[in-house]
Amino acid sequence: MSTSETTHRTLRERLRGRSELGVCALLLVLGILVLTDAVTMDTDFAQRGPVGPTTVPFVVGGLLLLVALLLAVDVLRGGRGEAEGGEDVDLTEPGDWRTVALLVGVFLANAVLIGPLGFPISGALLFWGSAYALGSRNLTRDPLIAAGLALATFLIFNNLLGVPLPGGPLMGVL
Repeated sequence: MSTSETTHRTLRERLRGRSELGVCALLLVLGILVLTDAVTMDTDFAQRGPVGPTTVPFVVGGLLLLVALLLAVDVLRGGRGEAEGGEDVDLTEPGDWRTVALLVGVFLANAVLIGPLGFPISGALLFWGSAYALGSRNLTRDPLIAAGLALATFLIFNNLLGVPLPGGPLMGVL
């Protein structure tokens, strides 16, 4: 066996079981991204004292880099995350892919229907479909709660927060 194969094998063996290094890499990339964005931010318009709009991004980016470094050192020294215990979950059972597929279908249907039907109707379908996918089977209560929740969400965002949501056919009524 050549020395490069031996080096590659020992590196692979040293990294086995250290998937937390992937989290370190993600934190490192996010920290660099935040700091790069903070450096290139235009600050002329909002500077009103010693603390400008770049202060928080610099702090957050620096903390992301610090956490990535500390986590990497801990993992390389043998630290391990606690295994998932799962409160009431049997980790030996497979995932419930039917529920996941129903939720994905409901979210995709909402994305397609929000334009033509508006948020109050598509939101009601989203909330009711999500409740149904997650196991609720009350066919009188669930649609009423979903409609009330969608209407309240629409009114709060559209009227109180000033975030325009598509009203669809109900635009003249609401």
